[in-house]
Amino acid sequence: MTTRNSEVEEIQGPRWYIVHTYSGQEDVVEKNLNLRIQSLDMQDRIIQVLVPTEEEVVFKDGKRRSERKKLFPGYILVQMDMDDESWYAVRNTPGVTGFVSSEDESDKRPKPVPLEDKQIEDILKQVDSDATRIKIGLEMGETVRITEGPFVDFIGAVNDIDEGKGKVRVLVSFFGRETPVELDFLQVERI
Repeated sequence: MTTRNSEVEEIQGPRWYIVHTYSGQEDVVEKNLNLRIQSLDMQDRIIQVLVPTEEEVVFKDGKRRSERKKLFPGYILVQMDMDDESWYAVRNTPGVTGFVSSEDESDKRPKPVPLEDKQIEDILKQVDSDATRIKIGLEMGETVRITEGPFVDFIGAVNDIDEGKGKVRVLVSFFGRETPVELDFLQVERI
């Protein structure tokens, strides 16, 4: 690591940094920063801008929807060679509020802190993963109505949720007895 008489310490080689943005503006900041990199001809110092997301299947109101969910709302990742010009370019991009940083003991100025290799490997693995998270919007004990199948319009309580299989077990009152019925997520709706 070489130290220069400047606000930012120069670190050898590109590293990943966490950049704080206005919440909900991550995609806009990514676009603005990529345009800024092009216009300032900094492709050799600011390598990549990433809004980490993962695929999530949401079951809501009896419908199945697939959507991209941000892993870190309010943050983006930037791979860059840290020097004064690259720091300035990122820091002054509209929507950026700053880097995740720590104070330097000697001059009390915040210094951007790069992610450890293991941290970025884990994040990139999660982003690149084909595994889809399932969010059903139901909780144990919640009262639901069955919308399809032989028990249509029966009311019951959620007894078990198996997100891996996309199934839910509902206890319904059948001939005066509580009977467990296994159903697909799409076959029930909240009351």
